[in-house]
Amino acid sequence: MARKLLLHLTGESLCCWTRERGQLSAGPCFAPDAAGLRGFAAWLEGCQDTPALLLADLVEEDFQRHLLPHVPGRAGMAMRERRLAQAWRETPFRSAIVQERQEEGRRDDVVLFAALTNPGILQPWLDVLEQQRVPLAALYSPALLSDALLTDEDRKLPHLLLVTEHAGGIRQTYFEGGCPRFTRLARAGANAEQEAERTRQFLAGAHMLRRDAVLQVQALLPLARIAAPPATHLSPFLDWRVVPLQEAAARQRLAVADNADELFLGLMARTAPDSHYPLAGRQRYYSLWRTRRALYASSAVLAACCVLWTAANIVGYALARSHSAELRQETQSFTSAYQASMSSMPPAVDKTANMKAAVHIAQMVARQGPWPQAMMANLSEALERSPQIRLTQLDWRANAPGVVPVTASSAMPGVATTPALVAPASSMLIGIPKAPTQQVRLQAEVLVEQDDYRSVLLSMNRFAQELARTPGMQVEIDQLPFDVRPNVRLAGKAGAPAGMGERARFTLNIRWSP
Repeated sequence: MARKLLLHLTGESLCCWTRERGQLSAGPCFAPDAAGLRGFAAWLEGCQDTPALLLADLVEEDFQRHLLPHVPGRAGMAMRERRLAQAWRETPFRSAIVQERQEEGRRDDVVLFAALTNPGILQPWLDVLEQQRVPLAALYSPALLSDALLTDEDRKLPHLLLVTEHAGGIRQTYFEGGCPRFTRLARAGANAEQEAERTRQFLAGAHMLRRDAVLQVQALLPLARIAAPPATHLSPFLDWRVVPLQEAAARQRLAVADNADELFLGLMARTAPDSHYPLAGRQRYYSLWRTRRALYASSAVLAACCVLWTAANIVGYALARSHSAELRQETQSFTSAYQASMSSMPPAVDKTANMKAAVHIAQMVARQGPWPQAMMANLSEALERSPQIRLTQLDWRANAPGVVPVTASSAMPGVATTPALVAPASSMLIGIPKAPTQQVRLQAEVLVEQDDYRSVLLSMNRFAQELARTPGMQVEIDQLPFDVRPNVRLAGKAGAPAGMGERARFTLNIRWSP
């Protein structure tokens, strides 16, 4: 557990404590004068990395309880801050605590305003802490801190007065429905029973308690104080109940405390709640300390991750090295077996490179060869989209540019033509190095009504356009269904069924470069 500085401030002195590994250790006390401030500054030497918690057990502490409209968020915080400034203008140590919300009416917030009304007592000590760059974490009030000492049964009581005896005096904190509402610090050495009766009378006069109501009083006292008989007769309006400090410390999982100061200091150090009063700019060294701790923690986590990553890499390298050795052994065994099997076989007919080239050529021919399937698929799609066109004749061939077959009759006149004298075909005709151009001569006829010559021409043109949409395909009309040239004489008889069939036929030359 990290070491902490615990500072207990009263109106007469500032006592220093330290808590480390769950144990409280008492330190020196300093008077509120120049010598005390110098001694306190000297004692803080070397404490720049130790957070400090300040407990202000002062008489100058005031509580006010108000009903405010329920305003959430920043607007509510700003409203409560304005009301605090109106109530206590001279002190920066003021805070507003929303305790509960009313169940009826507007359901206003019940807000407790608390303030240390004499900031001059704290200022010199805070200045010394800031000069020594000690990280001040929080400023606490014993009255607000005593809320943690109540049990669940105590919180259900409508009125409860908690009495504790401190070095600075007798602290009496009044709780209404489990929420602190009023605190009072009597002088040291006063009679606790009499001070409790005076507090009850004050509460009755302030209309916080009925005059004939019995006030529940819980006193946290050491065993020696409990064994002693009461100095005065108890008032009949006080229901006095004494709880040993040792029992209260055990409920908070703290070491046995001999006085209430040790109990509150141990509770403050163990729980470390949020600061009861704002410290504004006096917490900058604490913010730097937290940032430094966060950087140290993140660096430690990063270093641990790096160590784990390095260990994982080392383990992986060892495993890979062992696997590599196994693979080398397997490679050697396979190589020996291959060489043994190859030594018993006859010499190979050709080299491996030639065989690989032959396979590559075969794959190229299969992929780029002059196969008519692709072109026939395109033609079938165009015919499917043109149902009025009927195919009558089809002539397909593959041509290579610049390749002309050479026959024996053209090369050697007068010699009979034989297969041995024909020139070999070009490799471009089988798709090496690229796919050859394919040509189709297509004859078809148009199925339309008799004498509908316009529909014949439109159907033929639409069919040719469907074919021309295919990428790389060129379509040329070689023969029209009928001659429409202006210098040709029209002949025939309209409506003759025999002539219409001849005129509806047309021929297309299709060239496709895949």
